[in-house]
Formats: sequence, structure tokens, C-alpha cells
Amino acid sequence: MKAGILVISHGSREASWVELVDAAVRQASASPLLADVPIVSSFLEIVEGRLIQDGIDVLERAGVTDMLVLPLFVSSGSTHVDEIGQAFGLPWVSDLEGDLGTFRVEAKVTYGSPIDDDPEIAELLLANIAELSEAPEREAVLLIGHGSKEKVFHERWKHGLSLLAARLEALGGFAHSEHAMLLPDQAAAKLAAMQSERPELAVIVVPLFLSPGYFTNHVVPTRLAGLTYRYNGRAMLPNPAIERWLTRQMTSWLERIVD
Repeated sequence: MKAGILVISHGSREASWVELVDAAVRQASASPLLADVPIVSSFLEIVEGRLIQDGIDVLERAGVTDMLVLPLFVSSGSTHVDEIGQAFGLPWVSDLEGDLGTFRVEAKVTYGSPIDDDPEIAELLLANIAELSEAPEREAVLLIGHGSKEKVFHERWKHGLSLLAARLEALGGFAHSEHAMLLPDQAAAKLAAMQSERPELAVIVVPLFLSPGYFTNHVVPTRLAGLTYRYNGRAMLPNPAIERWLTRQMTSWLERIVD
């Protein structure tokens, strides 16, 4: 048996986005427990030469017989997480068919889970907005994620966002918390409602995105144009918490298959 790990994230045309993901994977791979395990960072789309099938091929050329496929996505509500699973031959979680086809893979595949409501993520988000908070008891937080219009995935996003927003509220001592998705377009209406219902509270908008880029820099501010809020656009990377999450997923899988 030879173990190998394929980390999959979305991909971007922005080189800085890709480099932040690659850096996190490199740091996670530095664990002594993973010293002899080939680990490849690959992308769902856009990054030519480093797509999922490219990553599979690299690992199998290295002799990998047992492969952890780890989706580095924010939420299990992402349709991409299911789309990738389908292409590895896993059962669909809805009737929405992906367009990746079927991957060529000989190794035994274990499909991991995305980040979701990992305990460290609320701490990461709180650190991201620390500079924006002056008096938490007079502030509210609005957590904004990508979201989905598809029923199964929408409910998964809603569940995860609500748990994470509540955790962030409690951890930071904020007076209130809400969550919204960009798909469907909920952010402006949710922020306006918060300000109408609790006008005494300043609202801090917290983006839930893996890496800074188009959504954090353009989409969120555009959707909230004309409204008053505090925002710095910080994403989840770069942050050691993501590296630790990756290392935990990798090492726990390795321990299971060795046992």
C-alpha cells in the first residue's frame, strides 16, 4: 500500500489566489507524520495543467494505491463538492448532474469533507474582524457566504452559516448575528433588515470565502452598495487555522488506513 493525498480547491485566474492555497497545502504537508506521503494541490477549473485529473495522474505515477481526495471548500453546500464526488463514482446527493464526467483513477479513493463548521473557523473569522470591532455589545455581525439556489445545497449552506454565525456571536460577545448568501441574492435585504430592527447596533460584515479575490473585493461590496457597515474583505487565507485543518484531515485519514 502507498498512500497519497489530492487536495482540490476551486481555482482562480488570480495568481495570488492560487498561491495562497498552494502555500497552505505546503505548510500542512510539512507535518512529520506526512513526510513520506505525496501530496498534490489541484483545482476544479481554470488552472491549466493542474486540474483534478492532472493531480490524479501525478499521484498514480508516484505509485499511490490509496488516495485521500480532500475538498478544500468552505461548505458541503457547494454544488462543486457533490460534482467532484460524482466524478469519483460516489452517489449523488441531489438530482443535479455535474459536468466533470468520470475521472480515470486506479487507486482506492476516500472522499473527505469540506470545512463546514469546524471549531477553529469562528476563531479565524473573529481574528479577521478584530480591527473592526470597538464595542461588541453594541455590534452585530453579518456572515456572508456564496450559497446556492438548489434546494439540498441551499439547506446545507443555511445550516452551516447559521451555526457558524451563532458561534461567532458567542465567541466575540456580539449583541446579535445573522447570515446571508450571495446566491440567492440575500445580503442587502438582510443587512437592511438588521439595521431597521436594531438601529442601535453597528454591523460588521464577515465574508466566508477561502481566499481573497473577486467575491471579497468586488461582489460583496457591490451587493451592499449604499448601505452602512464595517468591512475589510479579509478571507480565510492566509491563516494557520486552515493549514491545521488540512493537516488534521490528512493525518487522521492516514492513521485510519494504517490501522
